[in-house]
Amino acid sequence: MRIVRTIIPLVVLLTLGVGVACKKPAPAPEPQAPQTDTVKPPVGTDDADAKRKAAEAEARRLAEEEARRKADAEATTLAAYRRAAEAAFKDINFDFDKSNIREMDKAKLQAIADFMKAYPQAKVQIAGHSDERGTVEYNLALGERRAYAAHSYLVGLGTTDARLSDISYGKERPKVQGKDEATWLINRRCEFALQ
Repeated sequence: MRIVRTIIPLVVLLTLGVGVACKKPAPAPEPQAPQTDTVKPPVGTDDADAKRKAAEAEARRLAEEEARRKADAEATTLAAYRRAAEAAFKDINFDFDKSNIREMDKAKLQAIADFMKAYPQAKVQIAGHSDERGTVEYNLALGERRAYAAHSYLVGLGTTDARLSDISYGKERPKVQGKDEATWLINRRCEFALQ
């Protein structure tokens, strides 16, 4: 019995040893090519993607075309607005040392009032000027009175007061240079400009 106890473990060890010695080494794993996204989509997905991309491109093209049309329309409207302002905004002139609106300038103020009615978004600055005679302070006050006279006349024609602003430059910005009555008359004026 003692022999059996000794032989059985020896047989087991021997069997294991022979099995290990006869066993072939496992082959080295073959290198695999790096995987790329070459998973093929299900049939019909390529067509759906192509249609989606084409639809997106068409939508972008239409949006860009609409934006161009809108920008062109705005540019045309702005150009028409500026042309109308340029046509309406004519200087009015004043007699020496006066701020009364002359009869011949009332039509010019009516044209400005008509422009203001046609373009409710318009805001206008009225700049009062004087000729070179007199002190700086006196001419600033005179320019202010002239701008206010034009302002009041436009309000009387239906223009909203909030859309008009006044400023006086006195004799600081002559329109023409000279020392005669014709030059002084040109410089005694109110100018109108979009704000």
